[in-house]
Amino acid sequence: MISRSFLPRLPATIPWPLPALLIWGASWGVFILGLRWLKMSPVLALLLAAALAITFSFRGATRWRRIFIAWGFPLSLGASGLVGTVPPWAWLLPLALLAACYPVTAWRDAPLFPTPSGALNGLAGLVPLRDGARIVDAGCGLGDGLKELRREFPSAQLFGLEWSWPLRVACGMRLGYAKIQRADIWAVDWSGYDMVYLFQRPESMPRAAIKAGRELRPGAWLASLEFPVPEMSAKQVLQCADGRCVWLYQAPFRRG
Repeated sequence: MISRSFLPRLPATIPWPLPALLIWGASWGVFILGLRWLKMSPVLALLLAAALAITFSFRGATRWRRIFIAWGFPLSLGASGLVGTVPPWAWLLPLALLAACYPVTAWRDAPLFPTPSGALNGLAGLVPLRDGARIVDAGCGLGDGLKELRREFPSAQLFGLEWSWPLRVACGMRLGYAKIQRADIWAVDWSGYDMVYLFQRPESMPRAAIKAGRELRPGAWLASLEFPVPEMSAKQVLQCADGRCVWLYQAPFRRG
């Protein structure tokens, strides 16, 4: 069954490392097809195959799995003896493509962690937002979180902030109902939003708490999937079907 998402999801039932092996094999197939059947140049065939691997690497469950998926094909090509068909400078292309999708300046924040489908079910019942409320996904990636937010708040105005320009473009193409901006989530003013949604990492939460406490107006919400804010008391906690929690904090925030 073909997913309606912009990027296909890797089936959760396939044990690791089989997903990586399947993607490496697909990349090899694209490389050979482009080189021998479509008569592409070695550089173009390499770039196309690497792009396939990097695209699917975003669906890896952990950072290291994403790295293995993205770099398995280039490394196996280097060990295959076919390197002579590819000029040395062409090996920089996969690195440049990966850097464009996931800039070094964003490494201190979370890698691409897609919000699971159905993770926010029931959120609207705990967070009363007015019609036309402004909700932002800070670090929206490909827009999985925005899709879940729209399901819960269909009348809200949705915004996404994403530093990676390829992901910003892909998210904008995928979600025509949301306004996606290429921006640093820590530099953008949060004061104009009724809810800020985060799916970051534990190390990011103290910084998010300081920023939210400084900028969010009274009554606005900070929602964090999976990771709570240290030393802050949640107004509500949404229990997700997969066992995670959405921690909900309302300004003015209370210390726990």
